Amino acid sequence: MNAASTVIPLPPQPSLPVVGESGSYPVRRIWCVGRNYLEHIREMGNDERAPPFFFGKHADMLVPDGATIPYPPLTKDLHHEVELVVAMKSGGLNIPADKALEHVYGYAVGIDLTRRDLQIASRKKERPWEIGKSFDYSAPCSAIQPAAKIGHPTAGKIWLTVNGKEAQKGDLTELIWNVPEIIWQLSQQVKLAAGDIIMTGTPAGVSQLQVGDKLECGVDGVGKLAVTIGKPE
Repeated sequence: MNAASTVIPLPPQPSLPVVGESGSYPVRRIWCVGRNYLEHIREMGNDERAPPFFFGKHADMLVPDGATIPYPPLTKDLHHEVELVVAMKSGGLNIPADKALEHVYGYAVGIDLTRRDLQIASRKKERPWEIGKSFDYSAPCSAIQPAAKIGHPTAGKIWLTVNGKEAQKGDLTELIWNVPEIIWQLSQQVKLAAGDIIMTGTPAGVSQLQVGDKLECGVDGVGKLAVTIGKPE
């Protein structure tokens, strides 16, 4: 499809930079894993025995490293959730866990920004989480590190600071479901493909954000990400 064959202009293709490459990584879909670190499950008062589940964000909700993010509408309780991000280079249905890493292009650091008050209200009414999770600028993400260069990280510190003060700290070894298992589970639900990225869950320490807060986060061996919470649009 080209611009001449559409009745409105084609929307921009969301993409992420790739470390050491001039070309970018086009993002197709964003998937997020709920409840995948034990201490975060406990701090949110949820059932630690339940398996993780998946929800989505739209690709145009990505925010690059260094951006200022407008404080979102409808909420008074915006939270940060730092996550390891998996970028797929191929996919399919029912991908076996022992073959899953063959489909991974690389890794990045992301933040699942959450309108916690809206998420909790939806949960109480047994409604979808979309209003709490899927909104403009809700998916800050760093540049991607190709797995061909860094391998497939299974251990390493994952952390986030707010205004220089440590808020979240964990280790990839604490993932209840590891990356191959996440891909296996998600690929039973949807047909994964190149361009899909997966946020793999957040450790304990999520907290409320205010206008002017400066967030820095990272995953050892993968990269760092910094964003600022700005005034509402």
